[in-house]
Amino acid sequence: MSTKTSIAPATATTDAPDTGARTPEAAGLITDARRRIDDLDGRIIGLVQERMAVSAVIQRERLTSGGRRVNLSREMEILAHYRDQLGKPGTALAMTLLELSRGQI
Repeated sequence: MSTKTSIAPATATTDAPDTGARTPEAAGLITDARRRIDDLDGRIIGLVQERMAVSAVIQRERLTSGGRRVNLSREMEILAHYRDQLGKPGTALAMTLLELSRGQI
């Protein structure tokens, strides 16, 4: 009969997030940068929600006036703008924003 000894993996302390850094200085910088990213993400989400609300107003007014829900030429302008500013991934981001704002066509 053999006895297996298991060694528990090292775990991060509960008061410090796992940053993957090898020095306390780097860990501090990473933690601060992550807080900034979390703040930026919150602001981005708020702006996306605001964009969705503005788009809903536009769609409602367009439909009320007898128009179509979606203006494809305007969407092409938006796609080109994001692509020009952010490259190919910008197009995917713009498509996601358009989908969130008007739903899939």
